[in-house]
Amino acid sequence: MEIVYVIAGLIGGIVLGFLVHKMLLKGKADKIISNAEFKAESIRKDKSFQAKERFLKLKQEHETKIKERERRMQSSEDRAKAKENKLEHKLNDIKRKENDIEKIKSDFDVKYKGIELRMKELDKTQEKRVNELSKISGMSAEDAKESLMTALVDEAKTAAMAQIKEITEEAKLNANKEARKIVIQSIQRVATEQAIENAVSVFNIDSDEVKGRIIGREGRNIRALEAATGVEIIVDDTPEAIMLSCFDPVRREIARLALHQLVTDGRIHPARIEEIVAKTRKQLDEEIAETGKRTCIDLGIHGLHPELMKMVGRMKYRSSYGQNLLKHSREVANLCATMASELGLNPKIAKRAGLLHDIGKVPEDEPELPHAILGMKIAEKFGEKPDVLNAIGAHHDEIEMTTLISPLVQVCDAVSGARPGARREIVEAYIKRIKDLESLAISFDGVASAYAIQAGRELRVMVESERVSDKRAEELSFQISEKIQTEMTYPGQVRITVIREKRAVNYAK
Repeated sequence: MEIVYVIAGLIGGIVLGFLVHKMLLKGKADKIISNAEFKAESIRKDKSFQAKERFLKLKQEHETKIKERERRMQSSEDRAKAKENKLEHKLNDIKRKENDIEKIKSDFDVKYKGIELRMKELDKTQEKRVNELSKISGMSAEDAKESLMTALVDEAKTAAMAQIKEITEEAKLNANKEARKIVIQSIQRVATEQAIENAVSVFNIDSDEVKGRIIGREGRNIRALEAATGVEIIVDDTPEAIMLSCFDPVRREIARLALHQLVTDGRIHPARIEEIVAKTRKQLDEEIAETGKRTCIDLGIHGLHPELMKMVGRMKYRSSYGQNLLKHSREVANLCATMASELGLNPKIAKRAGLLHDIGKVPEDEPELPHAILGMKIAEKFGEKPDVLNAIGAHHDEIEMTTLISPLVQVCDAVSGARPGARREIVEAYIKRIKDLESLAISFDGVASAYAIQAGRELRVMVESERVSDKRAEELSFQISEKIQTEMTYPGQVRITVIREKRAVNYAK
């Protein structure tokens, strides 16, 4: 019986516990649901508030846009009304002016009719008087008029001729005075040194031991240097000095710089000589370009083509009758600018033409054209102005002068070249003979290069070994000598040496 009570109590406790647990779960569920509903309500209210704020903001922006649009429309209407009022005023002014014009026109018509009547009366009176004068003088009106005009013309011609003669004499006198004044002032303001070029450069060395290294074994170094540069190298008993002889200043400068590098470096052999000469030639080309650029900057000349600048730089190594061409051109440019300023002309154009007037002496090919015409063609090729072109081409009267700058350049060129000690005619003739010698040799087929040395007493001709055989080299030497005898005039005799070298070159990679 007790077991039954116990079991019944356990069952009752279980049922009671289940009921209590169920009640607790239901309470938690109700609490969660209520919290969720509360949060949902809060979120709804928050979203509703945000939506209202967004709506108000959009509404405000919309109202602002509408107000701005209305303001602009109102402004447009105001401008349109203002323009309409302005047009009305203009129309009223036009109508008033038209009325005034009509009134003036009517007044003019009345006055014109009155003047016309008076003119007719005057014509009748004039005709009557002319008829009376014709009867008295016995001449018609046309004859009288012609006689009077002839007398007046003769009198005017006489007076004009006298005045023209007086003005011409005065102008000549003043022109001579002013011209002398301008030339003297220009010469005084442009004082330059005498510029005489030599055909020999002296290369100083530290000791006579270097001479032996320059000569090399059996003279191979000095032969290689002469062949590479075309300069005659004279090694004599002069202490600590070697002479470089060549008519071309560019070749002479290349030889001097190359020799300086070789002596400084200490490695002197044929391969090194050729390398240094090629490198020096490139460096000198760069220096020539820099010299031209610096010259233009010094003279204040802008916009010159780079090729013309290089030609200006090359003038440093050219001479005209012994006068350095660059110094001469700079002097002419300064003289032109000074005289142009005195005469009221453009000094910049005058200076430009003065610098470029001898540009035709620079090209090495030297075609059969006067240097003035060649210089004009070169300047035209590189876009110079017509005034400058005419000044270049006409400075030796090869073409007609068409601008005032042209006679100015001609005068300044004469002033620069006519200074005592500025030029030597003998040097120019000598250089021309040397160049003609080299050109004559190069004209033969198979000749690679030719160099005139020993003041033109020897001509060294380098031929291409692939095209010229040993036998052909002998024939070539004879043919060149025959052509020199028949076509050239020269003192003494010229030795022609034809050099044929066979070089086998390969590269190990």
